[in-house]
Amino acid sequence: MLDAAIRTARIACLCLFAAAAAAAGAHAADAAPAIPDSYARPARLVDIGAGRQLNLRCTGKGPQTVLLEAGSHADSMSWFRLQPLLAPMARVCAYDRAGYGFSSEGPLPRNLEADVADLRKLIEAAGLKGPLVLVGHSLGSNIVRRYAELHPRDVAGLVLLDPPAQDVAAFAPDWAKEDIASNAQRLAFVQQCLDGAEKGQLTTPPPALARCIAGPNPLAGAPLNASIHAQKSRPGYWRTLLSELQSNEQVFGPPVSSKETHGATPLLVLSASDTYADAPAEVRKALEAARDATQARIAASSSRGERITVQHSSHDIQLDQPEAVAQAVAKLWRQSATH
Repeated sequence: MLDAAIRTARIACLCLFAAAAAAAGAHAADAAPAIPDSYARPARLVDIGAGRQLNLRCTGKGPQTVLLEAGSHADSMSWFRLQPLLAPMARVCAYDRAGYGFSSEGPLPRNLEADVADLRKLIEAAGLKGPLVLVGHSLGSNIVRRYAELHPRDVAGLVLLDPPAQDVAAFAPDWAKEDIASNAQRLAFVQQCLDGAEKGQLTTPPPALARCIAGPNPLAGAPLNASIHAQKSRPGYWRTLLSELQSNEQVFGPPVSSKETHGATPLLVLSASDTYADAPAEVRKALEAARDATQARIAASSSRGERITVQHSSHDIQLDQPEAVAQAVAKLWRQSATH
């Protein structure tokens, strides 16, 4: 059996269990501003058809629009540090994917195809002016890459925050085998939470379900913490998460496709220096090799692709080093202006 720290690294890479609010509170809490109470309420509920709505948060003005795509099971709140940095320069929008935050639950399965289809509907229904700069974190980087492949004319450029390693088994086979068992445990945990939510038990969870609801976020006030609790008490949240995790094997199992191409679209990959900081040294080396190979292939998918290492950052670059992300977006604007 591999050390538990290895499994922790895998969980961190795919953003599986830490709620976005809890993650925000875990990074540089002493120096960070509080999360605004505005996240306790929906912003603009955009009708995308079939009786469904997606919650969209837009700020700022300008000729350029930036759209932010969160990582696995995260919502628009994960951008609370970055969005204010971009708003003085452009129109910047973040949204809650189906089943998360204040957005309606979507049809299953919740895979890349479903997420990309919803994104297309949202952009059209909200009247977001393109071409757009798409910023994606973790799983969100896979979503915006797929969107850019299908709708290249909609996209002015891509900024990808620490795209997770794909084809890990080719670099760390023992770890990959162990993760199969860990993944089964993760899915069983989520199913247990789903069962509790369907029975209405998560509003005041019994001890056996206490882990389903994260403790109060120290950066959030009482209204926001109450809102987060209510959202995670809904069966739809857990149905969405369960389906998303089940789909992740298809997303991250194979290597980046050799057929993926983004032509001459400006593309920046921001690579976190400390994604695997908690992993044992010998395993960290293998995981970093898998991550480096993945991100190098992504950067090579555009003739204007570039990979940049962000120092002193965990996987959650938008929380640890939001200024670095804002600088990358500004750099991409300059590149797209010469395209």
